[in-house]
Amino acid sequence: MKSIVTLCLTLLITIMGAAELSALAQTRVRGYTKRDGTRVESHRRTAPNKTERDNWSSKPNTNPDTGKRGTKTPRR
Repeated sequence: MKSIVTLCLTLLITIMGAAELSALAQTRVRGYTKRDGTRVESHRRTAPNKTERDNWSSKPNTNPDTGKRGTKTPRR
């Protein structure tokens, strides 16, 4: 019984840690209006960095909001 509790706690901590890392890898973009009057709604994006491999539009990643698979081949 003790080993089952330990296993469950370990899994819970691992899942919470993964969720925390996922949250750190994204940033919220506030909505704004372009000069031509077009409204851009607020949305999430991957945090800026020096690689394209973790962008949602890059292969083989999937956008968590839309479910669309990435189509771009990352250059860096």
